[in-house]
Amino acid sequence: LIIYIMKNTTTLKGKKILISAGPTREPIDPIRFISNRSSGKMGYALAESAVEEGAEVTLISGPVNIKEPKKLNFISVSTADSMFKAVLHHVIGKDIFISVAAVSDYSLKNPYKKKLKKNNKDSLISLDMEENKDILEAVANLTNRPYLVGFAAETDNLKKNARKKLENKKLDLIVANDVSRSDIGFDSDFNEAILIDSQEEVFVPKTNKNRLAREIINHISMKIKE
Repeated sequence: LIIYIMKNTTTLKGKKILISAGPTREPIDPIRFISNRSSGKMGYALAESAVEEGAEVTLISGPVNIKEPKKLNFISVSTADSMFKAVLHHVIGKDIFISVAAVSDYSLKNPYKKKLKKNNKDSLISLDMEENKDILEAVANLTNRPYLVGFAAETDNLKKNARKKLENKKLDLIVANDVSRSDIGFDSDFNEAILIDSQEEVFVPKTNKNRLAREIINHISMKIKE
């Protein structure tokens, strides 16, 4: 079933929400790192919308060029490991966790302690990587887990890959968006998404991220009251 979201007046007053946003930075050496194109705009927009709906919001953010939002508890992190520790600490007692952050899947086992220099023009380097801890999996396995919302940023087979993540991560809701398009997603003020759970698919057409955030928050507020 594909439907369009209509505006509603449901609020999240009294609810405690944890949101993660932005990228992480995995150090290679003291001045270089591995990261991604996440701007943090979607996560920040969701945090502001949740505050407007009366929720008590905690925002955990990786490095972004966005002004810190007001009227919420703001926590700044950098690496995937620091994001993991912050989420697992602050998720306790929350009603909802919205995992928007684009957390790096891998990091260097042993980052270089000094600036890595090239020895000659044709020199090659090898980076020994290890898999980072899975934040969504850890939260999903908590005894008193919150309503769990994940994001699926895909370049192909959008709905198929999103549904697979929904099931594998034991999520209550997943927000799927196509990041292969240049007009939406990363580095854009616009996005469109499909909100997928075990019962339905809800399509939100291309709009600015503030509007999309409002639609997602409204959808979540309806779901947790069903």
